[in-house]
Amino acid sequence: MTSEPNTPDRSRSAGRVLVLLDGSRLSLDALEAAADLAHSRGAEVLGIFVEEVNLLRSAGYGFAREVGASSGQARPLDSAHVEARMHALAEQARRSLAQAMTRRGISQTLKLCRGQVVQEVLGLASPEDLLVLGRVGWSAAPGSRIGSTARSLVRQAPGDVLLWTRPRPRPQGRVVVLLNHDQVANHRAVRVGADLALQYQQPLSVLVRTTDGDHQRITDDLLSYLAQQGIAARVRLLPMTSASAVTRALREEGASQLVISRTCSLFSEPGADNLLMELSLPLTVTP
Repeated sequence: MTSEPNTPDRSRSAGRVLVLLDGSRLSLDALEAAADLAHSRGAEVLGIFVEEVNLLRSAGYGFAREVGASSGQARPLDSAHVEARMHALAEQARRSLAQAMTRRGISQTLKLCRGQVVQEVLGLASPEDLLVLGRVGWSAAPGSRIGSTARSLVRQAPGDVLLWTRPRPRPQGRVVVLLNHDQVANHRAVRVGADLALQYQQPLSVLVRTTDGDHQRITDDLLSYLAQQGIAARVRLLPMTSASAVTRALREEGASQLVISRTCSLFSEPGADNLLMELSLPLTVTP
């Protein structure tokens, strides 16, 4: 993080911070982000490590092969080797979780599961929980893509999901919330953005994609809500244009983090995934 977390706020939701650990460098970075957020919220942390059952099943076939990430050489996918690797990664996850949380005085538990990652995580998460995970798994280059596991959890998790990436938020950047004009009355994403702005001691911007002609009403409604909550923010209206136009607006705002509802129309538009990959920002998705 770019600054020390604020004093824990015990008045917040009693939800936990869940962090998905898979042994990748990015998941360990996500663990540090989860630790800072849990400290700020006064929340317990549940680390989740899933032994992927499909990989274990694949290793049982004699024709199965794996390709070395650095060598590019194909070799037999040996079940004993896969089991040993998973056990080693689980032990690494246990040590990393304990180290990150102990130095912050945070209560933590590691849940070891065997199954399919998305189903196991969804079985543990509740609407009050924040789920934190890296954007890619151990087999991919950090920041290169949004993995299939992350995509599924973003769309199905009952609570907020934070997709962590590198670099960490710039201290001079802004937390940006992106809404449709018909989402202005749904303030969850705004509240999450305000919490992050406080956590990282950064200014907040709310961008509203709109086709509505009553722009002043939209702005006034948002500013009124923000003022009632004691939140200082900049509100900016955007035409309902392409994903690339949103990218330009986020860069103009100096975004260091992005908060968006999964019901935002941007998710269903062509180029949205490329937008999120190109920006390479920590992304919080709310229900």
